Amino acid sequence: MTIGEAISQRINDYCKQRGITLNKLCMMSGVTQSTVHDVFSGRSKSPRVETLYNLCIGLQIPISEFFASPLFDESNILTD
Repeated sequence: MTIGEAISQRINDYCKQRGITLNKLCMMSGVTQSTVHDVFSGRSKSPRVETLYNLCIGLQIPISEFFASPLFDESNILTD
């Protein structure tokens, strides 16, 4: 799994847990719809930290919680 795929999966997991759509996340976080869709679809392979931070604000979680997942363990991430 790439870092972009792990980020996309993590966002999807949080949205499902909270019962919100990506469009609702855009409104909650102040991140543009195109940016959120690029991150979610994997088109943005390395989203900016500021973008992830704002998404976490929208999800009402600290960014440290976002990355506190086995998805981001070094053994799970493929690098180029």
